[in-house]
Amino acid sequence: MLDHIGFGVSDYARSKAFYEKALAPLGIGIVMEVRPEEGGHAALGLGKNGKPFFWIALGAATGNIHVAFAAQSRAEVDAFHRAALAAGGRDNGAPGLRRHYHPNYYAAFVRDPDGHNVEAVCHRPVDGQPVARAPTPRLSGSAGAEP
Repeated sequence: MLDHIGFGVSDYARSKAFYEKALAPLGIGIVMEVRPEEGGHAALGLGKNGKPFFWIALGAATGNIHVAFAAQSRAEVDAFHRAALAAGGRDNGAPGLRRHYHPNYYAAFVRDPDGHNVEAVCHRPVDGQPVARAPTPRLSGSAGAEP
């Protein structure tokens, strides 16, 4: 289980504004901010219930980062997509089912200001119903996998 994740962004103020607006529909907001004089560089911790679990900091923006945030409903996924585009994100996949992952995988994808792939996903078959995931297939060579 991950506790938190973070990565560098090329323009701290622009990325702060983007993530604050894009993640608000998911109930994720700013939990804490570290000023350069406190930690050597500006850093922003976003999360829920007083716990930051997603961090951005001014620094080298490395490519090919993909982060997915859990949504409680398909409506939250839709709202995330709209908010992220309004905040300057670029569409990377409109809200919809991605049945190649599993029958109820409803997601939307955007590119943040540095080109990182940001996703919101709901695993519920319809809003308000419990999660019903398909079994995850074992990968060959993984612990416990059969030959």
